[in-house]
Amino acid sequence: MNSMTTEQIRALIARGKMKDTVFQALGIICLAIGLLVIFLLVGDMLIRGLERLNLDFFFQYASRRASQSGILSAWVGSLLVMLVTAVAAVPLGVAAGIYLEEYARRNWVTDIIEINITNLAAVPSIVYGLLALGIFVYAFGFGQSILSAGLTLALLILPIVIVATREAIRAIPAMIREGSMAVGATRWQTCRYHIIPYSMPGILTGVIIGLARAIGETAPIITIGALTFIAFLPPVPFTATGVDGATAGLFDWVMSPFTVMPIQIFNWTSRPDPAFEANAAAAGFVLMGMVLSMNGLAIWLRYRMRKNIKW
Repeated sequence: MNSMTTEQIRALIARGKMKDTVFQALGIICLAIGLLVIFLLVGDMLIRGLERLNLDFFFQYASRRASQSGILSAWVGSLLVMLVTAVAAVPLGVAAGIYLEEYARRNWVTDIIEINITNLAAVPSIVYGLLALGIFVYAFGFGQSILSAGLTLALLILPIVIVATREAIRAIPAMIREGSMAVGATRWQTCRYHIIPYSMPGILTGVIIGLARAIGETAPIITIGALTFIAFLPPVPFTATGVDGATAGLFDWVMSPFTVMPIQIFNWTSRPDPAFEANAAAAGFVLMGMVLSMNGLAIWLRYRMRKNIKW
């Protein structure tokens, strides 16, 4: 086999660099197109709904008049539903991910579980809505409440949390486990003092991204019967409610009817009055801001926590 000359080697390197430059340019162009589309959509919503973005819009209930309609019940409902979702999905998803990665034996049972978790992450959200309608609304009798909505979205993001937890744990070098167990630590002590703290940036990132997806879901919330028009808030714990003056319990709010931001936007866009389009645009901009804030928080937490990790 003939050896390559210096000129041939230089030509080969030059072609490789040219391919890298072309690929980098294509990547930058695709990124610019994606960002441009996002900026155009967000900018269009901001321009259309700018006149409605004021304090009254945030602290007024929905109304039949566009100029008097607000998103108070919608954003409060979204926050309460996300609270139930986080409480239900995060501990269960993180615990399941730790068990599957650190404790479960590698056999056909765990292989089937892993395959099903991966498949569940890609199931359309409407399927979770139909499942929740049969289980939470009718079988368990939770009705069309915040609890049903929160548990529905918890099922939706549970596979995401489990996969994110496992991937974060896998990123930890094996020498951390080996060093911990070499000095006599148990598996739980290794997980508690080493595995979980070191994997927490990746776990939190997956959790927040999952919640950011859930806050914008519409199909499963419509399926379980979220209200499209609501002019009241869930009862505040330990305050008088209703005409009889009964005191609300600590968790009475979880059984209250509700609406969320996507449902409110859907309601306004489906109305024939064009004045509601400004309301829908303003609410869409607020919802986009909430999602972007959650994703930004995930990036900041990951950067901050990884910076403090010392192997």
